[in-house]
Amino acid sequence: MSSHFQLIKSHYPRAFDKKLPSNHPSRKKAAKCFLKDISLNFVILQVVFLALFAYVFGSLFQQTSRIHYFNIVFVDYDDQGGAMGRAVRDAYSSLQADSFPSLIEKTPLEFEETFSLVESVCRTDYWAALYIKPGASDRIRNALTNASSYNPSDIIGYIWNEARYPTVIDGALQSNIQLLSSTARTSYIENLNLTPSSESLPILASPWTLQSTNLQPTTQGSRVIYNNIVIILILIQEFFYLGTINGLYAQHKLYARSGPYRIILLRNLNSLAYTFIGSLCVTASIFAFRAGWDFTSAQFILTWLTFWLFAHVNFLTLDVFTIWVPHGYVPLALITWIIMNVTSVLLPFELSPGFYKLGYVLPAHEVYQTLTDIWSMGCNNQLRYSLPVLFVWEVVSLVLSSLGVFRRCHFAVLAEERVAEEFKEKVDAAVGEMIGRKKNSEEKSPETVEAERSGTRSDRASSIGNEETGELRDELAGIMERANTRQRRERDRGEAECDFGPSFPLPFSHDSDSEETV
Repeated sequence: MSSHFQLIKSHYPRAFDKKLPSNHPSRKKAAKCFLKDISLNFVILQVVFLALFAYVFGSLFQQTSRIHYFNIVFVDYDDQGGAMGRAVRDAYSSLQADSFPSLIEKTPLEFEETFSLVESVCRTDYWAALYIKPGASDRIRNALTNASSYNPSDIIGYIWNEARYPTVIDGALQSNIQLLSSTARTSYIENLNLTPSSESLPILASPWTLQSTNLQPTTQGSRVIYNNIVIILILIQEFFYLGTINGLYAQHKLYARSGPYRIILLRNLNSLAYTFIGSLCVTASIFAFRAGWDFTSAQFILTWLTFWLFAHVNFLTLDVFTIWVPHGYVPLALITWIIMNVTSVLLPFELSPGFYKLGYVLPAHEVYQTLTDIWSMGCNNQLRYSLPVLFVWEVVSLVLSSLGVFRRCHFAVLAEERVAEEFKEKVDAAVGEMIGRKKNSEEKSPETVEAERSGTRSDRASSIGNEETGELRDELAGIMERANTRQRRERDRGEAECDFGPSFPLPFSHDSDSEETV
């Protein structure tokens, strides 16, 4: 143990130097302030993350009991009151529950042909459509009585759009429609007033095959992350680049040296270029791993532009956070922004409590609605509000971000003036001290004494003294500047060798030299 201790001490010999004893007043005061600050920040972080966990889990809570908000339109094109229609109605009566989609029956007069059902599902009037084809009951009966051939897939069918929340629709709609069809098959056979022949037994075992019309098949494995991981990565990508360029602007003192209009132009051009390339990478990744998904070149371009708008909106919005939100709260604002945006697209609002419809105003929900419309070839009629909401975020965030540049430039100039004034005061104090020491150490010459007695000094002597003072000031300023430069280099070298990681100011802090808590 002692050998390990000696090894550590040999590498870090100053680690134990200049430490105050535990009973020292300043150490007690600092410890008291530290405990107070860490307690306050402990509480606020726990409360914030508890609220975020509750927000996410609340959106998913009891979603099965809300499946009945998924509406399915049902049209019986067969003879009204026929065996097929009765079987479907009986099956729905036995399955009807909060955990089963609602079947809304319409007459053939309201939907004269199946194409009108396709349009209705495409317009998102309904989540799906179930219909019985004309003459279905007669075809099955003829096949059972005469053992005639028929097409079992030409009896009943349904229409849906898998691109709308594919993982949710697969479980909540498709599987339940299949269950409804199988239950209706059982009801149909039980109510059949017919003695089947041996030739018709295979038909009776499977009288129909449910025909699926999927407006946009979405079966690739990567579909499960389109509405969560993709959104999170885009948000984090913008935040990290924003932090990078903000650090570079501060490091090179551009806010104090460049005009605000020039900075606004360059920042926006920079952010547009960065989000342009970043959105291209996201779209290319989706395209590369589409696994047979029908993805046209036009959809690629539109997806790219949509991600570009979304990325730039978030870049500007996060920049607004870093400008106008107190620095200690920026991390909390970031994680809250991410969680709220992702939660707005995890599930359709039909499966979440009504409170979560506030997600309509968040960019992530609108971008997902726009992408669904693109991917399903226009079958998600939400662009009337999704694009305006995105553009409102873009304009408002652009204005506030631009105002923030003026704010940063203002405070940067004040900081530079304050540093220059402090440096000037240090130089003046040092010059005065050196001149005083020089006067005290040097003996006065007889000429100087005589001049002091007569009360006169030559202009030449005065100018020489001023020149010496100016030279001394310049020399001292150069020495101090070189010392400051050396100190900065040593500090930077030390930070590079010992990386403490990212650090954010805390919402609550306490100055150990003050009795007040901030």
